[in-house]
Amino acid sequence: MPESESRPAEDLPLSGLLVIDLSQFLAGPYASLRLQDLGARVIKIERPDGGDLTRRLYLSDTLINGESTLFHAINRGKESLALDLKCPEDKQKLLSLVSQADVFLQNFRPGVIERLGLDYASIKSVNDSIVYASISGYGTHGPWVKYPGQDLLAQARSGVMWLNGSDADGPVPFGLAVADMFAGANTAQGILAALVKRGIRGRGSHIETSLIEAMSDFQFEVLATYLNDGGRAPRRARYRSAHVGLAAPYGVYETADGFLAIAMTPLGRLADLLEIEALIPYAERPDSWFVERDGIKNILSERLRHQSTAHWLEILEREDIWCARVADWSDFLGSEGFKALDMVQKLHDHAGGELSLMRCPIRVDGIRPRSRHAAPQIGQHSADIIAEFGL
Repeated sequence: MPESESRPAEDLPLSGLLVIDLSQFLAGPYASLRLQDLGARVIKIERPDGGDLTRRLYLSDTLINGESTLFHAINRGKESLALDLKCPEDKQKLLSLVSQADVFLQNFRPGVIERLGLDYASIKSVNDSIVYASISGYGTHGPWVKYPGQDLLAQARSGVMWLNGSDADGPVPFGLAVADMFAGANTAQGILAALVKRGIRGRGSHIETSLIEAMSDFQFEVLATYLNDGGRAPRRARYRSAHVGLAAPYGVYETADGFLAIAMTPLGRLADLLEIEALIPYAERPDSWFVERDGIKNILSERLRHQSTAHWLEILEREDIWCARVADWSDFLGSEGFKALDMVQKLHDHAGGELSLMRCPIRVDGIRPRSRHAAPQIGQHSADIIAEFGL
């Protein structure tokens, strides 16, 4: 079946699962988005007076019907049920819905969910087989518990900012909400594992993670070195740094018309292919490739900046050197490689406008799932859900 074709929703692995999602912002909604992509039905619980705060979390000045593009990107395919959780009648509707659900997801600050009476013990008393997932900023114990669980702040506390940029740059945050995204991905993995357990043993589970745990795991590669090497701090290269733990030539280099990325490559091969005599002494001393990486990168840079990226790719790619042109979004989205993936889908919003949004990065039996509809309006599906589940 061609990649562009869609499969029936009931054919997807999580078809038939009902997810009740009380989360907002990014981490929780990212987890439920992935479950939705794989066939689960996600009912998003929103406050009647404004809904998910991400509706107003603007990535730019681009809005869709007065709401942020981010909200539409991360909530496509979901349904919205508007409930005031401080209202006893609405809370009872939620509990009735939860009694018929498979997954319950929340990312309130620690303590809030207990005050609402919607903590794991309370939900389990309503539905013993529920898979309950909690995402916090910094876990449920310790001195950081009350701090705001926000992506940039989690990056700041985790040490990860000292891995980006070059040595003189100071701390450099990622240009993406990586703590939220990885916490969401970890949550989705935990939910899927708990669903497997439920299928085998008939019991639900409480899955917990946090932004800071996600950032700790994200750094497992370099932290393993730190923890087993006497606590030696990572040292970014002073020039063209790309990875604190890898030796030259690993990095990005300016060419006459752009930039070229070169990954792990023996310096002797580069010395021959690029005709750089100054690299020959280093080629015979692999121990110098890390210790003297700044000097090596300067030599490479001086050579590469005199010719175009295409010129160097023609030389290096035919010799199977690991390298690539550094693309911008225009290059990337316009490339035949990206087009072949069929990663963009067209959806229509509630006002009839057309949206271009990313698709699921996972293929099932060779087919990439598509969302059935765009992100919902606040409470768009309330009447239908209340009638269907007898709330």
